[in-house]
Amino acid sequence: MGKNILKNSKAMRDAYDRFLTTLRNKTRLAIIQALSTGPKNVMQLTRELGVHQTTVSHGLRRLLDCGFVFVKKNGKERVYKLNERTIKPLAKLMERHVKNYCSKGKCARW
Repeated sequence: MGKNILKNSKAMRDAYDRFLTTLRNKTRLAIIQALSTGPKNVMQLTRELGVHQTTVSHGLRRLLDCGFVFVKKNGKERVYKLNERTIKPLAKLMERHVKNYCSKGKCARW
């Protein structure tokens, strides 16, 4: 038998689930994409994404809770930036996986 590649405990399964469901949300993915060009505040993200401020704020809260973004206070505003140490390798992994396994509608049937 092969070795388990995922930690086998309820706490870890719950953490994996939260990690993956954070990335499953299209608005949160759009926020990550928008922040890939540099730090932004909520209003900048709202304008760029064309969604309500509360939607952006809720998405940022989840991304912040999971460590995908960092926040820095700049006077009254809060400026968000990507946790590049996590996001860059993760984005490369996802891109490679999608290219190899999810192109040409392979994943679309699910």
